[in-house]
Amino acid sequence: MTDSWTQWPAPAKLNLFLHIVGRRADGYHQLQTLFHLIDWGDNLRIRIRDDGVIQRVAGLAEIAPEQDLVIRAAQALRVHVGGTLGADIAVDKRIPVGAGLGGGSSDAATVLLALNELWRTGIDDDALAAIGLQLGADVPLFVRGRTAWAEGVGEKLTPVDLPECAYLLANPDVHVSTAALFQAPELTRNAPRKTIADFLGGTCSGNAFAPVVRARFPQVKAAMDWLDRFGAARLSGSGGCAFVEVGAQRQIEDFCTTSPAGVTVYRARGTNRSLLHEARDNFRACSERES
Repeated sequence: MTDSWTQWPAPAKLNLFLHIVGRRADGYHQLQTLFHLIDWGDNLRIRIRDDGVIQRVAGLAEIAPEQDLVIRAAQALRVHVGGTLGADIAVDKRIPVGAGLGGGSSDAATVLLALNELWRTGIDDDALAAIGLQLGADVPLFVRGRTAWAEGVGEKLTPVDLPECAYLLANPDVHVSTAALFQAPELTRNAPRKTIADFLGGTCSGNAFAPVVRARFPQVKAAMDWLDRFGAARLSGSGGCAFVEVGAQRQIEDFCTTSPAGVTVYRARGTNRSLLHEARDNFRACSERES
């Protein structure tokens, strides 16, 4: 085992809209959405081992290690490349579970990209994204590290550059089950297909899950109603976290002082390129200087 820990970000994402446009023969829903990466999220510390052991040394206690996507991602990468290296993985968890911000998927992608560097396996992002898709539909987004228009089950990605902006996130600490929402009889599953031009032109908005979540989770409704006073509140993914685009720092500070009881507020900046990819660039640059 080496003594050197490395630090790697696992940024969250927001869904600027989300429509369900149909269903595949295998039962999976077909989506259209626009993922915007943000500069806030989890942080992972990783140390490689030479004894083949892959273990989580810090993280969410309520998730069993064998079910944790960070462990499953490390194991999937090692199966793909072979070898006997292992890793200690510590997760500083900031992204709430079940909030629709992609926390587990982002953590998995960070493990794939980081261990690809640390184990010196030399796999390209296409192959890493394919491994990630086996773990979850959102993992390829974080592997590729670009704000993107997405279709299919969320894995067909087209990079999009969006104007710089800031968001205020309101988390009522409610774990919303994606599987339960997909089974909701009132869920709209036949929205008309849209294009990137539709979104950029302002004619593409809304989240298919938002009416269901508002009706079933009063805490989420309260958070969205509060945000609605400052702009059009949106739900991210199928989770309980709502957000609104904001402007001046003064305005953001005012928001934070008036938030409802039980709601945690975060500020984040939208990014077209992931902080994880910036960290990988820095790691490679340091490795080249040391070699």
